[in-house]
Amino acid sequence: MRWSRDLARPRPLAALAALLALAAAPAAAGDLAYVTVQNGDGLSILDLAAGTERARIDVTGKPAGVAVAPGAVFVVSPEGKTLRRFDPAGAETGRLALEGGPMGVAVTGGRVFVSDWYNARIWVIDAAAMTVTTELATGSAPAGLAVSPGGRWLASADRDADQVSVFDLATLGLHARVSVGSRPFGLGFAPDGRLFVGNVGSDDVSVLDPEAGTLLRTLPVGTRPYGVAFAAGRAFVTNQYADTVSVLDLATLAPQAEIAVGEYPEGIDSAGDGRTVVVANWFSNSVTLIDAETLTVTGEIETGDGPRAFGRFIAKAP
Repeated sequence: MRWSRDLARPRPLAALAALLALAAAPAAAGDLAYVTVQNGDGLSILDLAAGTERARIDVTGKPAGVAVAPGAVFVVSPEGKTLRRFDPAGAETGRLALEGGPMGVAVTGGRVFVSDWYNARIWVIDAAAMTVTTELATGSAPAGLAVSPGGRWLASADRDADQVSVFDLATLGLHARVSVGSRPFGLGFAPDGRLFVGNVGSDDVSVLDPEAGTLLRTLPVGTRPYGVAFAAGRAFVTNQYADTVSVLDLATLAPQAEIAVGEYPEGIDSAGDGRTVVVANWFSNSVTLIDAETLTVTGEIETGDGPRAFGRFIAKAP
């Protein structure tokens, strides 16, 4: 886990200028992006349609992981070893200390799941009571978590084990462990149920069938792929070291484009309009908005310092 920028990668002047640009085209009317800003110890709440930061909330402990649910936003602070629950306006409504290395977070069915980087486990938490109910064993250094459409599967990217663990959410039993590329970190389920995994160590994406527990394809992308999102029949993958997003066709798995975004893109999510993709640029202190149909950048919104947005971070405005 890292809390500070890599000083060997200076920020270009173009990236500094981009911080002043706000979204110029309407996007995802009624959607808010809840972007964890790790260096700034905060949570930026962005109005995607207006192209503005609606609020910035103080969150200590270097927040990274984030997951939205109806009426709630869950934020993980790895350094502070804390899970916090906020209402949609940014008021804190609950807090839970988690001794270990909390990192990734996902939420479904009244339960919150948090990966423990140091202890090869996932905490299962009652979302209302904010109490731990049980734990799930993973491979070494679990990072990203994802829930499948319909809530059948929970997947964990076990970075140091070069594998993904898949759990049955009905029973919380281990369903499969699947070997992937080197150092998997972020992952996400496509609308059709396939699981896409970004492997930061091998510069590729593993495509899995979670039910069969098998690897379907390995797809080359840019340097240090991190997060995955889906929109308009495509997969979008952030490439940290390339400052780009790779676009893959979901039907054929063929590469379609590589889109330049801000510097060091990390978290990525799709808005409720099915067309807007939002990318958190850690070094640029901004998010980039992409039109998933035309594959063009439509705007940029300034955030707090060091946006990570590691997880699902876009929700309908209340």
